[in-house]
Amino acid sequence: MLYPQPGLFINGHWIDQSRDALAVLNPATVETLGQLPMASPADIARAIAAAHQAFRTWRRTPARTRAAILQRTARILLDRKEKLARIITLELGKPLAESRAEVDTAIGMFEWHAEEAPRTYGRIIPGREPLTRQMAVLEPVGPVAAFSGWNAPAITPSRKIAGALAAGCTIVLKPAEETPATACEIGRALQEAGVPEGVVNLVFGNPGAISDQLLAAEEIRALTFTGSTVIGRALAQKAAAGLKRATLELGGHAPVLVFEDADMESAIRHIATAKFRNSGQVCTSPTRIYVQEAMYETFCNHFAERAAALKIGNGLDESVQMGPLANPRRLAAMQALTRDALEKGATLLCGGDSPSATGWFWAPTVLCDYPDHCDAAHIEPFGPMALLHRFTNLDDAIAKANRLPFGLAAYAFTNRADQINVLGQEVESGVICFNHCRASLPETPFGGVKDSGLGREGGTEGLREFLQVKYLSQAS
Repeated sequence: MLYPQPGLFINGHWIDQSRDALAVLNPATVETLGQLPMASPADIARAIAAAHQAFRTWRRTPARTRAAILQRTARILLDRKEKLARIITLELGKPLAESRAEVDTAIGMFEWHAEEAPRTYGRIIPGREPLTRQMAVLEPVGPVAAFSGWNAPAITPSRKIAGALAAGCTIVLKPAEETPATACEIGRALQEAGVPEGVVNLVFGNPGAISDQLLAAEEIRALTFTGSTVIGRALAQKAAAGLKRATLELGGHAPVLVFEDADMESAIRHIATAKFRNSGQVCTSPTRIYVQEAMYETFCNHFAERAAALKIGNGLDESVQMGPLANPRRLAAMQALTRDALEKGATLLCGGDSPSATGWFWAPTVLCDYPDHCDAAHIEPFGPMALLHRFTNLDDAIAKANRLPFGLAAYAFTNRADQINVLGQEVESGVICFNHCRASLPETPFGGVKDSGLGREGGTEGLREFLQVKYLSQAS
């Protein structure tokens, strides 16, 4: 298929020429897909001004009118599902089946926020005096600066855009330069659905320069960011300087606790599917897999067998089960983390190398009995690496799960209600899933604790991130 020309989308107009450009590469073949224009400071200033001007009318647009635009956007994306899935696979490399599933979730983001937009209810507070009326109402916080990563190029932009628009906010979004055409197709769907000029703006370019300019602008009133903890901290400091609200979905290093009463076959199936989805390049990817010692050896062998059997290749091949890594940085990281773990005493059960001379491929890698001081044990691999270790009892499992400063997602496999109750209370994580590994849906809150972020995306809690409370009081 032809790769669509990506561009900047500012104040309702597309810009795809007369700018410095960056090559967009196919991670499976390392071939150039297209050229992405880079935004200048003047472009960013125009995007900020457009979002500020559009907010004046968009905030007053009836909620059901905003909802109708989001619903039309969802229908357009559904009609173009196959096209969008192929763009995702070209840019990111993951198998088509996974790309189609991502498009479905992105569509769900628009549908759910369309349904929820008319339900941003306030409340009536009984007055202390007769005929006194007191109300707490919700209103949009203002123009939003948004940043999304490359690993979920349809889901993350859709969640941020749909949430902001449903609340009555306008948005300037900087998607990832590795996967620009996916975000641009979402922008085109919004434009065709009737979103007014300036309500949605897409810009690409130098991330540091763009974030500095957006967060220094008085017109921008909120930040929503998905990415690493290091960058999230830096952006939070910039947002705080302007007293801007910040929603940060940051890094993770998800623990999995597999108890001896669990269905081992089911646990392996769920964990392996989640671990190697998108080549492990998922912030909620299960990475530190702790197995109760009675079943540890058997679990390790069966899990490694399943990982080694995965078919790796170009995601456009329908039979492929895992594609390449997204960029050479991830390949270098996997090489370094694997080498370090082995030098410090970990045992390699499968993988640990690149199966192809072309493209940024890395074999599913399973390490067991790793030491806690190896780099992979405390640095998020963000790749197809699973770390297996044993635990003795419930207290030991909780201690191991809480060992790191991250707390985005955690998983546990057990059929004992008493263990589920304790784990739900004691494991430090924004999301805990029992006996499955799906950590996020359009209608559920998603976000981390500790070094994994602030605030929530998704669900009514996520919509509230784009709203602020105003108290109205009226005496007779």
